[in-house]
Amino acid sequence: MAEMGKGVSAGKIASNVQKKLTRAQEKVLQKLGKADETKDEQFEQCVQNFNKQLTEGSKLQKDLRTYLASVKAMHEASKKLTECLQDIYEPEWPGRDDMNRIAENNDLLWTDYHQKLVDQALLTMDTYLGQFPDIKSRIAKRGRKLVDYDSARHHFESLQNAKKKDETKIAKPVSLLEKAAPQWCQGKIQAHLVAQTNLLRNQAEEELVKSQKVFEEMNVDLQEELPSLWNSRVGFYVNTFHSIAGLEENFHKEMSKLHQNLNDVMNTLETQEGKPSTNAFTVKAQPRKKANLFSRLKLKRSSDSSPAKANKTPSTPPDGSPAASAAPKTTNHEEPAAAPTFLVDTPSVVVSKSPSQPSEPAPDTTPKKEAEAKPAPPETDSTQSSSLPAVVVETFPATVNGTLESAPPKVTMPPGFLYKVRAQHDYGATDSDELNLKSGDVVLVTQFDNPDEQDEGWLMGIKESDWLQNKEFDQHKGVFPENFTEKYQ
Repeated sequence: MAEMGKGVSAGKIASNVQKKLTRAQEKVLQKLGKADETKDEQFEQCVQNFNKQLTEGSKLQKDLRTYLASVKAMHEASKKLTECLQDIYEPEWPGRDDMNRIAENNDLLWTDYHQKLVDQALLTMDTYLGQFPDIKSRIAKRGRKLVDYDSARHHFESLQNAKKKDETKIAKPVSLLEKAAPQWCQGKIQAHLVAQTNLLRNQAEEELVKSQKVFEEMNVDLQEELPSLWNSRVGFYVNTFHSIAGLEENFHKEMSKLHQNLNDVMNTLETQEGKPSTNAFTVKAQPRKKANLFSRLKLKRSSDSSPAKANKTPSTPPDGSPAASAAPKTTNHEEPAAAPTFLVDTPSVVVSKSPSQPSEPAPDTTPKKEAEAKPAPPETDSTQSSSLPAVVVETFPATVNGTLESAPPKVTMPPGFLYKVRAQHDYGATDSDELNLKSGDVVLVTQFDNPDEQDEGWLMGIKESDWLQNKEFDQHKGVFPENFTEKYQ
């Protein structure tokens, strides 16, 4: 029995080797053009689509695994973060139990999200790609059977074409046998040769029919299966990404609720059961690199101003009589020029360069009214007055359906006004040129007299409350850290 098994195994191996040699010989002949090759362009297109679909599916599977690995990493990072918060959250602080529940729910949410992604996306993806190896092997087998079919077909055709040549070859030995053999043997020899030739032809024909049948069966199955597989990719992609998108949406909704609960716990901790926390994190102002702004300005102005030149009194006349009257003492201080005032009209805008110049008449839709100029500020020393113009914002009445509306009060802004900011944190001044701020204070931001004097991260301005109380701008203006405020207007 062992010898029979060895014989069968050896015979099968020899048969397989012979098939491989025959196929290799047939492919060489086809490449050299000495044998024709059966081609099916429709099937080749299906094979190209199959290879493309396999490549796309493999890439999607790889990226999906990477996404799941990222979700797993985020789960671990989030878990460590909540554990760290639990460790630093002291037992006597309010919301300790809520914090523990939030940490537990956070871990459950991540675990559930990862598991559902595996079940509804990754396993489906694996099942989808699991059918490709079998189909790929069948396509390769179909190619081998096609070569066997072409080889059998060529062999049979060669026997058919060589029929006459074989009869000629058979006739020659018969003529020799006629000379050497008795008459009664010559007919038997000829019949044996004819039977042998017919046997080879019949065997070739049977092999051709067999190989053709096997090839056509595989070819028909693949011709039906490959287009169906190619069309199924759309539905698979839709279902896969629907599942991923839906799972992610639900996960973020639940996680958002959890984060809101965490935010509530933090708010409770901050207020300490309704009492403001004394250990709140304080915002620090950016350090100033330059000295006190006002002291620098005073030093600069004192160095730039020249001493007053008084007129000399007339000398005593030669006759010794005193002068009738002494000449008045004057200085070189010039009268400061009036600052231009800007008048803003609503709905029309009127701008005049001189406070004494009347405004231009408004369009026909508004009644005519002369602009009221702001009275000139009291005369001050030139070293203390600002060179920037004051801004006067005035709204004029407008007519609606022929009715004259009352004009709102006139609004003025300090010199060099830019915009308003609101203090978000308290700030205590550390120098004489800085403003004290309380959370909620509104500050009118103005330009620096000299832009080079401005420190990075600091602004110049005056509190709106001080300005509305008609306090002196130069005495109440000051610098303040920008990061303590938020732009208001």
